[in-house]
Amino acid sequence: MTDDAHLTHGLAGDELAPDWPPLTLHEVVEVLERVPDAGQAVSLAWRSPRPLSAAALVDTAQGRVFVKRHHHSVRSPAQLAEEHRLASHARARGVPVPDLLRDASGASVFVRGDWVYEVQAPARGVDAYRDAYSWAPAGGVRHAYAAGAMLADWHAATADYEAPQRTTHILVARAEILSADDPVAAVAAGWAGRPHLRAYLEARDWRRELSDALAPWQSRSFTTHPACWTHGDWHVSNLYWSDRSQAARITGVLDLGLAARTFAVFDLATAIERNAIAWLDVARGDIARVDLAHALIDGYRSRRDLSAADMRGLVDLLPLVHVDFALSEVEYFEGITRRRDHADVAWYTFLLGHARWFAEPPGRAFLDALGHVA
Repeated sequence: MTDDAHLTHGLAGDELAPDWPPLTLHEVVEVLERVPDAGQAVSLAWRSPRPLSAAALVDTAQGRVFVKRHHHSVRSPAQLAEEHRLASHARARGVPVPDLLRDASGASVFVRGDWVYEVQAPARGVDAYRDAYSWAPAGGVRHAYAAGAMLADWHAATADYEAPQRTTHILVARAEILSADDPVAAVAAGWAGRPHLRAYLEARDWRRELSDALAPWQSRSFTTHPACWTHGDWHVSNLYWSDRSQAARITGVLDLGLAARTFAVFDLATAIERNAIAWLDVARGDIARVDLAHALIDGYRSRRDLSAADMRGLVDLLPLVHVDFALSEVEYFEGITRRRDHADVAWYTFLLGHARWFAEPPGRAFLDALGHVA
């Protein structure tokens, strides 16, 4: 796609004009001039519809590369470098994360004005879910099983990765709020460094709204799970595949933007929430796919053990696993893109609505079905 009619995925399964200007060939040419192994940019082969950054596949004189651009308010060079160090570690341990391309000094982060760029080799295989929305369920139980198995491989690969927690909350899947004894108090305690989140919440009766939504799950504790580095957005659209068949193997693991230091069951719960519940159809009520959830768990167990305590923690965690990331989206939309309407969706539909769904009969039935997994 090279014209100006570029649309991105909206929050309700629609298509919208992008918050960030699409990548242009002119800027990509300038960025790739710094990357000896990339080659001179010739054309933009495809622009990503994902809404939180701008990205494209770029054809060059030496082949094809993937270029992604962030605004510095979303990812500073240092914050993007955090993701790149994790990616390099996972790749060295055998996870098929695409190679980062670097400049002559070895740097993989490139700055141009207010923008921060990264350049990657293209992932191997087929982008089978290129047009899928982030909340679309996996395309079958065999894909879900493969995704679960690869997630276990990710956790094995990152088990020895030691690094401080991410230095940002913006668009990162952390777990401090959901792990707190009092999530409401934990939100307020973190306000000093999150003024835009505070500005949004203080405009409404947020303490009551959050307390009511989380009350059914308030007594659950996740402090006993050992910490590790998690992907944070394990959805089939962030995976490349050997082909489009149900028997396809995973050949690429993409997009570490949400990665953080949390715990493995958190990542598996996120994978179930992302791949086994059709959130865009939430008005229908019965939106959960137990078969996909079981396949994710079975795939994970084929590579890595899950104890009875892990399974109890997984069921306990599912109604809350989205809380920290939803708050980061509120902060992003309120303070960076200045879209109060989108912040409202993140707060009312995503954070509060998803938690409440688990307390309704379809959500309870889903949790009960997972609770019976041996």
